[in-house]
Amino acid sequence: MAKTKSFRDLVEHHVKGDPKFAEALLREGIDAMLSGDLDTGKTIMRDYIKATVGFEKLGEVTDTPPKSLIRMFGPRGNPQAKNLFSVIGYLQKRAGLQLHVAG
Repeated sequence: MAKTKSFRDLVEHHVKGDPKFAEALLREGIDAMLSGDLDTGKTIMRDYIKATVGFEKLGEVTDTPPKSLIRMFGPRGNPQAKNLFSVIGYLQKRAGLQLHVAG
């Protein structure tokens, strides 16, 4: 029987090996949140963070406890705009992106 990977492992593998996939995942997470689908956006962002910077490092650079960040992007998390924009700002800078909202 073939051994299968979890979906999160698969995402992490692709994020680490394919910069375009990583960029698309970050964009999709932010886009989902901006379009009102906060649950999907948080899930995507959580997977992206785990596969890239990690919650420990993200906590250091945003001056937010890692456990708070984990809760913020968890199923029942309700991120404050200040914290969310701090995270998004760092992630896009780290990825070399400059994302804009267009109407």
